[in-house]
Amino acid sequence: MAGPRARASRAAALPGTPAPCPADAPREGDGTGASGEAERTADRLHSVAIHLLRRLRREDTKTGLSAPRLSALSVVVFGGPVTLGALAAAEQVRPPTMTRLVTALEAAGLVTREPDPGDGRLTRIRATAKGRTLLLRGRARRVAALTDQLRALGESERAALDRAVTILQGVIDRLR
Repeated sequence: MAGPRARASRAAALPGTPAPCPADAPREGDGTGASGEAERTADRLHSVAIHLLRRLRREDTKTGLSAPRLSALSVVVFGGPVTLGALAAAEQVRPPTMTRLVTALEAAGLVTREPDPGDGRLTRIRATAKGRTLLLRGRARRVAALTDQLRALGESERAALDRAVTILQGVIDRLR
């Protein structure tokens, strides 16, 4: 049976498969045991997640929106009406940058600004039906592209990925 490095080398040779990440290469002082294994797994997971999202993002060009606008719209659609400050914080940008993004989304008819019912000083950004539809169709295209790839896997591989997703959701919850 081939070890993880042999499998990674074969996988890297396949078109569209990320090259082995630096964690696969021996490192000076690289310890063994749970700590070293956890670090290697974290490094590989980080790399694979980035590569997966980059490939799925190809579907996003069909929305006609830039990545920052699509990301902001996603927060509004899935997070509900949100203040500009909360949206800027969620997207890790400064409020003036978010103002420009929201203005563009508003001009495209994808979001509206509404007064906060509990605090008249605040304005909430809400997705329009058009914005929600655009985002959900984009998500459906991403999921369809990923589904096509998962169908090519064996049943046991898909079951293993399903278990891994459950585990990763727990990791994400603890990172919050």
